[in-house]
Amino acid sequence: MANAPIIQSFINDRWLGSQSAQSLRSAVNGSVIGYTHAEQIAFDEAVAHARSQGLPTLLAMDFQERAARLKALAKFLGERKEELYAVSYHTGATRADSWIDIEGGIGTLFAYASIGANELPSSNVLHEGPVIRLGKQGKFSGTHILVPRHGVAVHINAFNFPIWGLLEKFAPTFLAGMPCIAKPATATSYLTAAAVKLMHESGLLPKGSLQLVIGGTGDLLDRLNGADVVTFTGSADTAAKLRAHPNLIRQGIPFNAEADSLNCAILAPDVSPDDEEFDLFVKEVAREMTVKAGQKCTAIRRAIVPAKHLDAVATRLRERLAKTVVGDPAQEGVRMGALASHAQQADVAERVAQLLQGNELVFGERDGFAPAGAVAEGAFFAPTLMLCRDAMRDDKVHDIEAFGPVSTLMPYTDIDEALTLAAKGRGSLVGTLVTRDPKIAAKAIPVAAAHHGRLLILDREAAPESTGHGSPLPQLKHGGPGRAGGGEELGGVRAVKHYLQRAAVQGSPTMLAAVTGEYVQGAAVRESDVHPFRRYFEDLQVGDSLLTHRRTVSEADIVNFGGLSGDYFYMHFDEIAAKETAFGKRIAHGYFVLSAAAGLFVSPAPGPVLANYGLDTLRFIKPVGIGDTIRARLTCKRKVDRRKTDAKGVRQGVVTWEVDVTNQDDELVANYDILTLVAFRG
Repeated sequence: MANAPIIQSFINDRWLGSQSAQSLRSAVNGSVIGYTHAEQIAFDEAVAHARSQGLPTLLAMDFQERAARLKALAKFLGERKEELYAVSYHTGATRADSWIDIEGGIGTLFAYASIGANELPSSNVLHEGPVIRLGKQGKFSGTHILVPRHGVAVHINAFNFPIWGLLEKFAPTFLAGMPCIAKPATATSYLTAAAVKLMHESGLLPKGSLQLVIGGTGDLLDRLNGADVVTFTGSADTAAKLRAHPNLIRQGIPFNAEADSLNCAILAPDVSPDDEEFDLFVKEVAREMTVKAGQKCTAIRRAIVPAKHLDAVATRLRERLAKTVVGDPAQEGVRMGALASHAQQADVAERVAQLLQGNELVFGERDGFAPAGAVAEGAFFAPTLMLCRDAMRDDKVHDIEAFGPVSTLMPYTDIDEALTLAAKGRGSLVGTLVTRDPKIAAKAIPVAAAHHGRLLILDREAAPESTGHGSPLPQLKHGGPGRAGGGEELGGVRAVKHYLQRAAVQGSPTMLAAVTGEYVQGAAVRESDVHPFRRYFEDLQVGDSLLTHRRTVSEADIVNFGGLSGDYFYMHFDEIAAKETAFGKRIAHGYFVLSAAAGLFVSPAPGPVLANYGLDTLRFIKPVGIGDTIRARLTCKRKVDRRKTDAKGVRQGVVTWEVDVTNQDDELVANYDILTLVAFRG
């Protein structure tokens, strides 16, 4: 590429780099597409900038505001994604490969924007209940809160997903209010840099919230303290070295690793070559070998199959791999591109040679490998399938990973042996079990779960909607035990909590309510002549409460509710049978109590409360019998301003109300939360 650019770092809100250093070559044709910069990064400035600028600007926003920024950023990147596809081509990725990286990353931003909007408060204090009574009189209680760590996150990423790897860590970090310094792997850092340039061009990132390091990390880790977090994706060996960094140990800095592992897929003994599941297994193994040219930390490295079906599996895999067109990703019909770099090509070749010692080659370069296009200088590698006939004794197939389009077949005699082979990987990110039999799944999955971070059970029912063995999802945990790093990423709100500090808080219910921003039982309430349902969102305060008038439950109430609902359960209608129960009498329907309470507290005229859209944590605590008198207390428990408007342009927030229903002895008979949409006065 003529006049190849210098790939710059973004430090202290400035792009750094005018002198060239290491050349970065296209994986497709070997041309130089850019250079790393020779200038040294002042990591003291980078960390200081994150603390002095990034933290205050992020913490000036709350969870909801940061979630809205993530959503806007995702939309912006989606509009400019073709610019990223053009750059991604040089990593050797096909359009489908790049889709996983680019649109998968953008989708993760959208997912965390939704998680923030739906699950987090419009503050920077996340209450993690329940509140626990610590005193007999209910005057002293305890609970847990999660708050921003007031530190910096350092993200060290692998070369295989330059954009998704950046965004799947950035999204929960940003949502948690933590500035981050991202260090992508050098080989594909030009694609990460292109994404970061767009992110800053959007104008949506507060100063200091995202910095980019091209090249080495220098003394960066030495400049961190106990409020900071380090995450890593890459090889198990590098993860082990980073985990033992003296400053990380000395400062007690959390370190999260997601390391490459020898993931497996097991074909269960109940599946025969005539079953649809047999073809699903073959398709999954072949796809994991060829998508991103097998350069995925989740790829299937070990295909564990019944010995009686070994030849059939090998034959069908050979046939499928032989149809895979490898070459220039820009050419029509190409289904597998190049490895990310020439260094990676050499590394995979060396490891395949090691794995073939004492094992057999089922399919590989000898089978007519000829990449399509003008790619003589490209970093291409043939899909390579090997066979280890004695995997119980050959430890290298459970230890050496060729990080490319490479997998090894391993026969077994029974499901127990298959699970033993799976466990010999010493910890994996993901495993797949292909079976038709729920009993086999029920036996195998709990055993395999001890050694895997995620497990896919694949059958013909799940197949049409399955996202596949190798696709980490924002809603589910990504990570695994042992060799896989022992860490966790993603998993919905779990990832956000990783960047927050958990603290136990003790005090009176009134003080806990003030700290958490939520009403807790026993806290002081505010009562007035204005019904809480008549207050607009901005006028409502947590603790605003209404104690209703009373209602005595009659036999007619029970009979009428039974007729209306069709619920004629004996406890409500059979006097003799009811006397023989622990209650000793007929009792009212629980849902009648719920309905009666609503009748007591609802303000029926049109007003700010627009809709009731949910009910949470319902518990019926004591029975209500004929002649009992009930009343309800309605209290504003939580307010979340999601900054949304309806079709008519009316701004609305979500208000959670706690409802306590008591009897004539002031005993709690039912407790629950209702969720409403409440309009703003403006």
